[in-house]
Amino acid sequence: MSEETKALNFIEHIIEEDLANGLPKEKLRFRFPPEPNGYLHIGHTKAIGISFGLGETYNAPVNLRFDDTNPSKEEQEYVDAIKKDIAWLGYTWANELYSSDYFQILYDWAILMIKDGKAYVDSQTSEEIAKQKGTPTQVGTNSPYRDRSVKENLELFEGMKAGKFPAGTHILRAKIDMEDSNMLMRDPMMYRIMYSKHHRTGDDWCIYPMYDWTHGESDYIEQISHSLCSLEFKPHRKLYDWFKDHVYEYAKDKLPLPPKQREFARLNLSYTIMSKRKLLRLVEDGVVSGWDDPRMPTISGLRRRGYTPNSIRKFIEKVGVAKRENVIDVSLLEFCIREDLNKTANRVMAVLDPVKVVITNYPEAKEEWLEAENNQEDDTAGFRKVPFSREIYIEKDDFKEEASNKYFRLKLGGEVRLKNAYIIKANAVVKDENGNVTEIHCTYDTDTSKKVKGTLHWVSIKHAITAEIREYDRLFSDESPDSDKDKDFMEFLNPNSLTIKTGYLEPSLAEVKAGDQFQFQRLGYFNVDDDTTSEKLVFNKTVGLRDSWAKQAPKPQNNVVTEPNRRAEQKRPAINVIQQFGKKYTNLPEEKQQKAKAEIQTLAKEVTYDELEPLFGTAIKKAGTRAVTLIALKVLLKNGLERNEAINDFIEKAKDDKNDVLAAEASEIL
Repeated sequence: MSEETKALNFIEHIIEEDLANGLPKEKLRFRFPPEPNGYLHIGHTKAIGISFGLGETYNAPVNLRFDDTNPSKEEQEYVDAIKKDIAWLGYTWANELYSSDYFQILYDWAILMIKDGKAYVDSQTSEEIAKQKGTPTQVGTNSPYRDRSVKENLELFEGMKAGKFPAGTHILRAKIDMEDSNMLMRDPMMYRIMYSKHHRTGDDWCIYPMYDWTHGESDYIEQISHSLCSLEFKPHRKLYDWFKDHVYEYAKDKLPLPPKQREFARLNLSYTIMSKRKLLRLVEDGVVSGWDDPRMPTISGLRRRGYTPNSIRKFIEKVGVAKRENVIDVSLLEFCIREDLNKTANRVMAVLDPVKVVITNYPEAKEEWLEAENNQEDDTAGFRKVPFSREIYIEKDDFKEEASNKYFRLKLGGEVRLKNAYIIKANAVVKDENGNVTEIHCTYDTDTSKKVKGTLHWVSIKHAITAEIREYDRLFSDESPDSDKDKDFMEFLNPNSLTIKTGYLEPSLAEVKAGDQFQFQRLGYFNVDDDTTSEKLVFNKTVGLRDSWAKQAPKPQNNVVTEPNRRAEQKRPAINVIQQFGKKYTNLPEEKQQKAKAEIQTLAKEVTYDELEPLFGTAIKKAGTRAVTLIALKVLLKNGLERNEAINDFIEKAKDDKNDVLAAEASEIL
């Protein structure tokens, strides 16, 4: 295997294998298919980067297709925002397409499905349908309408399209298998009645195709070679292929290439919410100012805060393409923007918490314009002039009346260098009635060759311009605000996520425009906010010069990727380790079995019921997997999990099992 081949990620390996097996390179085609029901967020950038990155790698077209099948939640505003975000990231799509472009052909194919006995109209209520679908451990039962005649199904479906029935009275379902272990295959819904105006088709339709029916068939219509999606769609692949295989028979002469779905691990970021529904709640509840609030993980929010396309693309590159879920520490994203802005952002001086310094031996009427380097990391950045006068501002934190020898900022009797200017020595202070220092009286020395350890930024008071400074902290104070099943994620909101100050800036910033970016020396990176006007400057703090959370935050878990230069090896999810124990559990000697049981009980504390429940349906012959599932389940029940029908059924079946180890574990549960 060549070095180049070794560097390929698993998706590229799949593509290379397909090409080697005869797929013509010119047939490669990818797509990014967002639903226009919200703004794109940082999690979407991985999917964007993968699809458009493959397009660049293979010189293949990438479609931007909006899967707009739910008019009650979709708006043109979201379409426009998505297009703006993708273009801002630097990607170009081959075609702008919409699933609504295919409503007629999808309807025609649905008619053919009915005629072939592969779809039927169900007239049950949603509650009845949910009940007869069964559970992961209990097979479903057939709808009483499943055996309607083709003629009756066609009449009802055409009546649905014609608007003859109220919403909720009928749906169209695929006729597959109500006993399939994959619940998505239990006669899934294909169409529902919905009297909502569509943002593109208006009132032309009152039935709308479901996502699973529309998504794969849209891929097929567009002749997408590789349909790439995140891991939560892996259970959907079987249904994706079932629909695709049937439709292929209707259109293979005109559409010869069936698409291939493959899944990758989605991007999860610490201290962040990725659900568009929950992000919408933050907007609607007024927690943030809008989708583009700089505290939001949306691409528009990151852009407004000062993140660059290059920093986000570099972040996605560092995260990589994986098959297993992991959590990326937000500090890696912050590292990427620091690294990018360090090279591109000009340095300026600003004071955000000022105290007045009077240089007593500097002439009152005198002022100088001193030369300052714009960016030592960029040889082409040049220089600017900054004004110096008798009275300046420095940061309050940069002065102490008394301090140890390890304090290298200004103190009484001590000397510091003023950036781009002179050396000053603090001689006296003026205090208010509460004992707070209001002025520091200093003398300056024109001999700038002297060695002093401290260097401070400053601003000439008479020349300073003011600006509103918005300093942002993480929106959530908890690393995993969405993981506590007993608490609403809103309970983890950080009350100090936004602090507004008045800053005093050097006058070179008087003519800045929205989007301009700077390093406020010794303070961090800032950009000009969209709220800036000719009368009022507004700056957002993008990120500090160093990770301010590093000292206060707990050390990350092993499955949290934090390193800027290399990714830490990901810890296997607890549920996967438990499953591994299950392969040999019932065959272990008693001593080793007890040791394994103790480890499983510890691992169970990291497992959710949603992860555990799918194992209830494990095959009868895999007694070990069912045994370790029971061990973990007992821990969850002990910690407050409420029993339900699926749990009770699983336990009762285990009690009657022929395997003594499994039955013994089950008998311990009352």
